[in-house]
Amino acid sequence: MTPRTKEQNEEIRLRRLAQIRKAAADVFLNKGPLLEIRDVAAQAGLGYGTVYHYYSNKGDLLYDLLWDALERAGGWLEAPLEVPRASASGEAPAGGHFGLAAAADTGNSAAADSRGESRETAAAAELGPIAVAGVRLLQLWAEDHALYLLHKLAGEDFAALPEARSAPLSAAFRREVLAPLAALLETGRAADDAAASSGNAAEPPDRLQRAEMLLAALVGCASLSLRRGKLREEAMDIVRFLKL
Repeated sequence: MTPRTKEQNEEIRLRRLAQIRKAAADVFLNKGPLLEIRDVAAQAGLGYGTVYHYYSNKGDLLYDLLWDALERAGGWLEAPLEVPRASASGEAPAGGHFGLAAAADTGNSAAADSRGESRETAAAAELGPIAVAGVRLLQLWAEDHALYLLHKLAGEDFAALPEARSAPLSAAFRREVLAPLAALLETGRAADDAAASSGNAAEPPDRLQRAEMLLAALVGCASLSLRRGKLREEAMDIVRFLKL
């Protein structure tokens, strides 16, 4: 048998790491910080020794999982929030509308799902760009549980990690995720802010605080749907409920 090349070994290593992290995110949804390496191994369909070879403790695994998710989450709002135009057959084109569908996709590329996502995004567009963003983010969470976990733990200031690890992760999240979302909210709510400032309304929260509130609301509402495996189908209902 021909020995594997260095490049082949690296490809296998990266695939195995992705497999372990995905399994860890799935387990964390049900067990939280109580998860153990053996739980991750069972979820991934790997031997305990194999997972332990890559991660000897769950703290390192969670830390790498969150940074890996942040690399996929950062910049997801930088692409224009375009509404798909209907084709000649009256059907919206397939695909994502934020430039991240391919990056965040975990393998579910069925045409029916893509068309359903397009229809939901088009429906959300009637409510405005913030609603479109909310629907797409919920759909990304349905596809990639690590992304949901990232946003959930960010709302807790990554308290599950030691401060030396949580502080840089929190700063990066604010820069890569909160700041772009805050900019969108600033644009989408400019008229409301102007109306409020003309009266005696209380001072509205600052941009980043507003973005944190929105993400916290989405995380809370998504939790039940995610556990039931219905988040993709119920994304539009959640956005309507929150009146985004």
